Amino acid sequence: MARSGLADAARVARWADGALGPGRDGAGSDGKGTLSDETAGRAAADLGLTAPQIRAAWDTARLAGLIEVHGDSARPGWRLRAWNRDDSAVLRGWVALFDAWSLASPEPTDREPAAVAEVVSAMPQVLSFLQLSAGPVPVEQLLDLLEQRVTELRTERCEIPYGPQPEPVEEPETADAPLAPLLDWALRALASVGALTYGDGQATLTPLGSWAVWVKLEQICVAAQSPAGNIEVAAEEMLRGCAQLRPNAARAEYRAWLAARPVGSAVTELLGAARGDDALLRGLAFEALRVVGAPAEPDVRSVADEPTLRPYALLWLAEHDGIDPEDAHEVLTREEATWLWVDTAAAVADHGEAPMLVRHLESALQPTVPRLLDEVRAVGHPRTVQVLVALAAAHPDPALAKAVRRAAFQVHTGG
Repeated sequence: MARSGLADAARVARWADGALGPGRDGAGSDGKGTLSDETAGRAAADLGLTAPQIRAAWDTARLAGLIEVHGDSARPGWRLRAWNRDDSAVLRGWVALFDAWSLASPEPTDREPAAVAEVVSAMPQVLSFLQLSAGPVPVEQLLDLLEQRVTELRTERCEIPYGPQPEPVEEPETADAPLAPLLDWALRALASVGALTYGDGQATLTPLGSWAVWVKLEQICVAAQSPAGNIEVAAEEMLRGCAQLRPNAARAEYRAWLAARPVGSAVTELLGAARGDDALLRGLAFEALRVVGAPAEPDVRSVADEPTLRPYALLWLAEHDGIDPEDAHEVLTREEATWLWVDTAAAVADHGEAPMLVRHLESALQPTVPRLLDEVRAVGHPRTVQVLVALAAAHPDPALAKAVRRAAFQVHTGG
């Protein structure tokens, strides 16, 4: 159903990907990515649609993330690249369109902007009522609910200043204007994105709209049930709070933390935490990014050239592309795998116990300790000396510990 509703938008986005490459004119110069008349005409001729249909599909593609606008240029979004192979990308695109319903249709120009904003803020309650009703609801009933919610919003922000008060001034008529026209606009806009059907004095959520509202309610519930209470803290603090949790509990905490904030800013925070000095947080950040899934792909791909994050990013991308996690390490070069081994050892040395560090030695790719030490010294990890010193202190074999200490000394002195 989502694919069907976004079919024209996907066609226009693919056309733009091929016809509007770098250096070619396409979008207008208004900084909003609006199609020029010439480009809209070209697309209409190529795709067999009218110019107004092209413009509508283009706007839908922008709202659904199939096209990303940067100034006067536009480029394909990650959802367009994943369109044929990832149903979740299609659903996320439609949910993005659903979230932007108030932009899908021009708002009434004869209404105060404050009144429009109040209606937009109140519509989630109206949609929840529609979802619970599971059938047609008379518009009069929805209007009563909307009026109640708008009144609550006005009451919540009411402030009583101190000191003498001026005589009451009669509010402009537009401030208390009937909400029926604004409800009509909101329902028509939601119908235009496929969230509901509207006509004959009643509104009904479509199956897709009902699913979207249910997902939103589930996200709110998940965010309210954070097992460790890390919803409101920054990414680094949240990851530290998850360090002692079992994997399933940590994933539940990641989901709750992610549900409470926009995906884009959450991914940025997680990657910022991964760039820090704590190797444990680096690994946990990418575990949280696995919970994010496909929306994190562009950002993860963009950091694959950063030496500190490269092994983690390559493993994440391999698993995202369907490679079995047990085989994902094969995408790493020997040097990258060795760097990752040192980084993981640093996390164990900082936060684990000595036996864990000894067991970590057994996970190395190199068949012998001398070979491992040679390759560890060659990769130039900034924590190499500390890792080797900690390993030498933890290992019960005196001869091996001596060899490791010698290697640490050589790295420290540049030998």
